[in-house]
Amino acid sequence: MVSFFEDSAKNIAGKNVMITDAKSVLNMSITVTVSAQNPLASPGYKISIKTKKLLQNREIISGARVNAWVDSMRASSPTHTKSTSSVTDDQVTWNLHHPSALEMFEQIIDASKGKQIVMFLDYDGTLSPIVEDPDRAFIQCVALSIISFRYSHSITVSLFCKLQVYKFVKLAELYYAGSHGLDIKGPEKRSKSKSDGESVLFQPASEFLPMIDEVYKQLVDTTKSTPGAKVENNKFCLSVHFRCVDEKKWSELAQQVRSVLKEYPKLRLTQGRKVLEIRPTIKWDKGKALEFLLESLGFANCTDVFPVYIGDDRTDEDAFKILRDRGQGFGILVSKFPKETSASYSLQEPDEVMDFLRRLVEWKQLSLQAQSRM
Repeated sequence: MVSFFEDSAKNIAGKNVMITDAKSVLNMSITVTVSAQNPLASPGYKISIKTKKLLQNREIISGARVNAWVDSMRASSPTHTKSTSSVTDDQVTWNLHHPSALEMFEQIIDASKGKQIVMFLDYDGTLSPIVEDPDRAFIQCVALSIISFRYSHSITVSLFCKLQVYKFVKLAELYYAGSHGLDIKGPEKRSKSKSDGESVLFQPASEFLPMIDEVYKQLVDTTKSTPGAKVENNKFCLSVHFRCVDEKKWSELAQQVRSVLKEYPKLRLTQGRKVLEIRPTIKWDKGKALEFLLESLGFANCTDVFPVYIGDDRTDEDAFKILRDRGQGFGILVSKFPKETSASYSLQEPDEVMDFLRRLVEWKQLSLQAQSRM
């Protein structure tokens, strides 16, 4: 009796066959060669697969994937400011489509009149500058707590940040969304039965915690040979910071990260500003987190709500797109460089974000005072 394998070998003898390697998702053409003289008559026949060529193809495609990562890292984390006339023209054109939120402040206020303003704020790179040590990116939150949220009873606020910031800001009336919205905590709701008022609203990726902890340990060990690399465990998301890594070492770091992640298909990698981020492959992002928060606040189907999302990162685009598609409120991108974005307005740096928030609070204060005199 001819086995299934022998029958298959006979049928494909001398032919090119397309095989899909599910693990690496590569399509490779291989030639299976069988001896022409009654190849299946004896157990000594040979099937020769050009494995060397396959390995070369795999290495080429693997290298191409790493190069694509590095290109994406450079695109999302520009390290040099260009001053050519063409770039200046691009900047002018981009500013026309995404004007400064400070310059357009009066127009923004007119659009928000009579509506409940709901602010969604990214943290690192938006409220706080990108600094060498991400754990030290706290200073702007002091100004935030003093200036921007004194009137949070009239401006609902959600802060997209790692939840360690909660202990620093200590504003119980805010909503905090960590790990790209995978870890959401709402305002304290104290009761007689509970002394701890901090409440968990939503954690859709709890089952991934053991895997994330495992990958974190591997990444720390694998990347320790790259000077300046820092791996951060944000509970439901891992961040590999390369803000202190020499640009010549970015490719090496990308390869190190890939060598770990190839064994974990349930985790995906995205690029942000000077950071590689690893998170579960579930269908959840900052846009879905924004929708969840609006629904939790009772604003899901309201026409008198005015959501504003301010962020600087590629991952914030999901939230910008949600607001654009809803036709309510708008997104503000924080960037000194022209970028493809779904945001309506722009601000160049965290200092401008603080100026915008300060003006917004001052306007709200004057508005409330005027209403009280009526």
